[in-house]
Amino acid sequence: MIKRIARTAGFTGLLAALLLTLLQSFWVAPLILQAETYEKPAASEVHEHADMAMPAHEHDAEAWEPEDGWQRVLSTTGGNLVVAVGFALMLAGLYTLRAPARTSQGLLWGLAGYAVFCLAPTMGLPPELPGTAAADLLQRQLWWVSTAASTAVAIALLVFGKHWALKVLGVAIVLVPHLFGAPQPLVHSSLAPEALESQFKLAAQLTNLAFWLALGVISAWLFRRNPAGQYSA
Repeated sequence: MIKRIARTAGFTGLLAALLLTLLQSFWVAPLILQAETYEKPAASEVHEHADMAMPAHEHDAEAWEPEDGWQRVLSTTGGNLVVAVGFALMLAGLYTLRAPARTSQGLLWGLAGYAVFCLAPTMGLPPELPGTAAADLLQRQLWWVSTAASTAVAIALLVFGKHWALKVLGVAIVLVPHLFGAPQPLVHSSLAPEALESQFKLAAQLTNLAFWLALGVISAWLFRRNPAGQYSA
């Protein structure tokens, strides 16, 4: 069983990561690069004022970041691969508890993953372009984790709960983090134009939706293709 999970997660993660990187390279990355053109002039202006105020001050070397081109693509692919394999391991582990009867059921698992890790959290914390004001990082992380966890529990209760009271509880649980509200900056501001922000949010949502649907379908197909008796744990 362990080999079945590992093989399913490995191949699924690789294929889903390549798909996500491809979509990001042609749709999401160009929007980020465009937003950075608005961020860099502002940063340069800040450094110029600082140099005028403190001429003797020496700036520390900037932290390394991948350059545009193959370095950025390679870095993005590596990050996507780690995340995709992790999510695929989660799905394959869930399949051992409730195996998909058909490959198409992977779409439902993918939609559930998208709702838990993308849709619900971004309702309060939408994806942000460079140069966008944001609240405290720790507070945002705590809200994101609590929202994802409550959404996962709510979906489980709504789908697998036998009693109507469990389904009502699921609806209540999914609403809790949104009633409290996501942490917000004191002043909402963005260097990028509003139209660019809208394009980025749409691109981020659709690419993640495609990623999760692919993750669900591929993992379900591979898990069903390798029967439990084929490997010995």
